[in-house]
Amino acid sequence: MQLRDNTILITGGGRGIGRGLAEALHAEGNQAIIAGRGEKALEETVSANPGMKAAVVDMSDGDSIARLAEQMKRDYPALNVVILNAGIMRTESVQSGGLDNAEAIVATNLLGPIRLTAALLPMLLSKSRAAIMTVSSGLAFVPLAVTPTYCATKAAIHSYTQSLRYQLQHTSVDVLELVPPYVQTELLGPGQLTDPNALPLKDFISEVMHILKHSPEATEICVERVKPLRRAEASGNYDTFYKAFNDRAASAHETL
Repeated sequence: MQLRDNTILITGGGRGIGRGLAEALHAEGNQAIIAGRGEKALEETVSANPGMKAAVVDMSDGDSIARLAEQMKRDYPALNVVILNAGIMRTESVQSGGLDNAEAIVATNLLGPIRLTAALLPMLLSKSRAAIMTVSSGLAFVPLAVTPTYCATKAAIHSYTQSLRYQLQHTSVDVLELVPPYVQTELLGPGQLTDPNALPLKDFISEVMHILKHSPEATEICVERVKPLRRAEASGNYDTFYKAFNDRAASAHETL
């Protein structure tokens, strides 16, 4: 993926990882367009970054995604990079019987990226160079048991990305997967912003940009903090790792 002179759409770009990526890529000389549901967050981000653009979209809604795609085709015909970052994460009790959270997570985290990819892929294929970057999670490889549907959608995004990359291997569209660890954002609530166990957002973005600049052949963007999760299955000690990981998480949750 070339890092300059692109027109880039970043979903979920008003806060957290999406905003961090948008600002870093904007600073590299790209036209960044951030999209999301929160108009206030979008406005604040654009105001802090002159030249950045914004669009409103609800990634859980197919009609909203279709409108965003038409807006991109109309207003940004040079669009050649899409970063599928928008997502929601919620804790769930499987014994509660409620499905509202699970359905919302699947609609936003899985159907949303698939729908937007389908809507924009013909446009991207028309470009001499283009890229799609999905955003999965270290939890795609070692699930956090209290967030079962979130982890399942991220595992599905990883699988979808592999198939997308294979099918597009002889086209002008590069397919990358960003695999974040636990980062200081508000994904799971405001307490995550200051959790010392989470990687500071600034450090995460800096490491991601370093990888993109210096390892242009990389298809999975994995910072050092996420590698134990990414490699857990291959370690031959997955069951022990999984139990210890979730036991620590449960203990930390109980002390909050």
